Amino acid sequence: MDGNIVVSYKVLCESDIYKEVSLNELLQNEKVLKVIKSEYVKGGRNLDVLAKDDATIKIETQRAVHTFEVSKNDFADLLILAEEDAKNRKLFKKECERVELVDIQTV
Repeated sequence: MDGNIVVSYKVLCESDIYKEVSLNELLQNEKVLKVIKSEYVKGGRNLDVLAKDDATIKIETQRAVHTFEVSKNDFADLLILAEEDAKNRKLFKKECERVELVDIQTV
């Protein structure tokens, strides 16, 4: 195959946070309701806050996205190549030794 692949990845740490919270679960929390009511409906009483859809809110640690370019022939080894790229750039630190592929684009 001719051409190249641009690979984007993040370095992950053991202390990273990833949590999903549904909108209904969030609206059941009294502290959250109190903040919403005080911010958007000042002085209102006996109010209900409802959600139409059960959307999900993701809470995750922000990480820098790094990229590198390889041949399309190396597609099967992208994860290994991403780890090697992170090692070469000295991105791995104590408790930060995992890689997550974010995006793969053909060029």
